[in-house]
Amino acid sequence: MEHCVKPPTILQIVPELETGGAELSAIEMVEAIVSAGGRALVVSEGGRMESALKAAGGELISMPVATKNPLQIWRNGRAIARIASTESVALLHARSRAPAWSTLIASRQSGIPFITTYHGAYGERGRVKRFYNGVMVRGLRVIANSEYTAHLIRSRYQAPDSKIRVIHRGVAAAFNPAEIEPERIQTIRKRWGVAEGSRVVLLAGRLTSWKGQRILVDAFAQLDKQNKTGNAVVVLAGDHQGRDAYRDGLIEQIAAAELTERVLLVGHEGDMPGAFAAAHIAVVPSTEPEAFGRTAVEAQAMGCPVVATRHGAPPETVIAPPEASSDEQTGWLAEPGSADDLAANLAAALALPDEARRTMGARARANVQANFTSALMKSKTLMLYNEVFDELPTAKQIGRFKLN
Repeated sequence: MEHCVKPPTILQIVPELETGGAELSAIEMVEAIVSAGGRALVVSEGGRMESALKAAGGELISMPVATKNPLQIWRNGRAIARIASTESVALLHARSRAPAWSTLIASRQSGIPFITTYHGAYGERGRVKRFYNGVMVRGLRVIANSEYTAHLIRSRYQAPDSKIRVIHRGVAAAFNPAEIEPERIQTIRKRWGVAEGSRVVLLAGRLTSWKGQRILVDAFAQLDKQNKTGNAVVVLAGDHQGRDAYRDGLIEQIAAAELTERVLLVGHEGDMPGAFAAAHIAVVPSTEPEAFGRTAVEAQAMGCPVVATRHGAPPETVIAPPEASSDEQTGWLAEPGSADDLAANLAAALALPDEARRTMGARARANVQANFTSALMKSKTLMLYNEVFDELPTAKQIGRFKLN
């Protein structure tokens, strides 16, 4: 390895390892770092994805980095600084705001540089929140997971383009329709309680108001009254994560619409490639902008057309009219928060003939393969790591990652 004293060690800091884009990105970069000859450490509170981290070759260091308590953030920073120095870490990479504050402290104490990934369209109300969020642009670089996110960073913090790198989230190779056996789909449909022959309209996301479950139920109820749903059922796949009131309200809404047998709350789904293979249409009706919108891309990777909302990053990832012609289309974009517009687009999706849907699904997968793969994300991030190394005073003492 060029200029190599020892393979570079990267320390990522992510609050938890339960589920979500930050966690998945961290584990995918563990795979990339190890495959490229480096060592991958992750500081986190841990969670259900710990086994995946270990399988990828990463080393977990447990620490309460999800906390927003200022004193604990300071303690975490000091602990990360000690670890970074002891383990000869070349670069710190923070993936959330509270961990980024600890990382900033660690960087200043240890002299080891840090970068961040801006994973969410964080809300900002008032100066205190803006200051808190602003830690995400205080490293040498900030990775924006979409052009939409990059625009937020520029407009909020006047960050120069030289500091920002747009690296879209990537879809893992496991999202491949060719690897899904019919029995796997049947198992998932049975687990969900979906009758044979029913078409699945899938919303995959934790149960929280901004993910738009209520909007989808309203839209589906409209179509059902117009006899436009046919044999379709809605599957809401995701944890409520302690939001009992929201879950209970959703159940009441479904019952009031007389859709209890046709709108199914199935909880967390661990097999998302299989889930999208089992779906006829995927829906991403978020009422707040998605910084990336991973499920819209994962669904397309599985050849499943998408109905998403026209804000945030989905307009970057879902090719839809009127900006695109019907022979380029990979899905539909509805107005945020509008059950009427979502219903109209969902009706168009459900009315699509089977052959046209398969053709659209093939275009959707080609769109992902060209622009949004995990391999692309990994390669671009490793390139950024090398770029940062090249700028450091200690550049000659730091190894470089081998790139394919």
